[in-house]
Amino acid sequence: MSMQSVASPANIPVPPNPKALRHIPGNEGWPFIGNTLAVLADPKGQIEKSAAKYGLIYRTHLFGETSVTMLGPEANELVLFDQARLFSSTHGWGPILGLLFPRGLMLLDFEEHRLHRRALSVAFKSGPMKSYLVDLDRGIAARVKQWKARPCEMLVYPAMKQLTLDLAATSFLGAEIGPEVDEITRAFIDMVAAAVAPIRRPLPFTQMGRGVAGRKRIVAYFAEQIPIRRARGGGNDLFSQLCQATHEDGALLSTQDIIDHMSFLMMAAHDTLTSSLTSFVGELAAHPEWQQQLRAEVKGLGIEANDPSNIDNLEKMPLSEMAFKEALRLKPPVPSMPRRAVRDFSFRGYDLPAGTLVGVNPLFTHHMPEIWPEPDKFDPMRFSDDALRNRHRFAWVPYGGGAHMCLGLHFAYMQAKCFARHFLQNLEVSLEPGYRPDWQMWPIPKPRDGLRVVLKAM
Repeated sequence: MSMQSVASPANIPVPPNPKALRHIPGNEGWPFIGNTLAVLADPKGQIEKSAAKYGLIYRTHLFGETSVTMLGPEANELVLFDQARLFSSTHGWGPILGLLFPRGLMLLDFEEHRLHRRALSVAFKSGPMKSYLVDLDRGIAARVKQWKARPCEMLVYPAMKQLTLDLAATSFLGAEIGPEVDEITRAFIDMVAAAVAPIRRPLPFTQMGRGVAGRKRIVAYFAEQIPIRRARGGGNDLFSQLCQATHEDGALLSTQDIIDHMSFLMMAAHDTLTSSLTSFVGELAAHPEWQQQLRAEVKGLGIEANDPSNIDNLEKMPLSEMAFKEALRLKPPVPSMPRRAVRDFSFRGYDLPAGTLVGVNPLFTHHMPEIWPEPDKFDPMRFSDDALRNRHRFAWVPYGGGAHMCLGLHFAYMQAKCFARHFLQNLEVSLEPGYRPDWQMWPIPKPRDGLRVVLKAM
């Protein structure tokens, strides 16, 4: 069965004439560039300023197109849950990711997306997840052991970036990847960097040019390996799992489908987890009282520092999961999410035509004081059972929502808690007095200076 025949919206929605959006309050900024530079300079501040002036829906002009920003839990529910199938992810994310990660799961819509998500879900069931944990645990333990042997000042972001890359190489591709690992990793890094490059054409000597070249290398590697993995059978890594995955009619995923999904899943897991783990470590360093509470939780597991982790251990770390969720609230790894309307719709009394590019903003929602008192304060108790019962279900959306909820959500929690267990059992982390990290919040949050912390062996 060819999934190409199950099309995401058959007709590409055409952007409306900007005049059709003039009834929406807002400001389109300077000619040609619109508000792009202001948003890039201070995405959180700019969106809060616009919301204060125009309300929770406003018109803007970003990256060459008039668009509409819709804010708050109700907007998140309308756009992300999308029960009426009004919004295309394909034509929202496509201009950003389509050249480098075409037909990744997040770039598919509606029935096609459902069919592919079902086929991929086999790789995230209990059995494969336990196998991934073995590799994650081994890799994290070895890296923490290295840090413990040489405690010193460390830049968190590059350390997390290298760690997540190394973990992806084993749990996603398999420990037997061999000497190609460095070349594959380099190609993948170029693709990720190009996804947010300002020059969007693959011209010579540009980041996008290097990214497209990197994709060619990745495609060639996967195309060569897929028949080998299928013939060999078995394999506990994600790649091997996808090589055996089937659609509802029993047909194997096509070679091109596997290539596209592997490329996208590696990007999504690496980039977002690098950001999330960096934020998590930064909050622990800034809040020693919470660091101590989480360390006590790890100690309560009753396992030695050199013992392996298992699923049962991680399920007994609710406070660590709450702290990780709070770090994601403060700095969501995907701070804004675009969609394009495929039909006319209404929101907060405004009618919007088909083709309108819309964006929801987890970063804004996660800092709304009417939902999150003292929104800039780190407080993991916001994710206690009692707190969750009294909050809109789309008030916290770092992993999206609805049909496009991140398929690797539980993989991320598993990796974060496995990291917390080894890190807190072996190391103390702190910030130098007076140091305040400076964060770049878009397109994916990262500290501009790498986030300097001081590690001390336990």
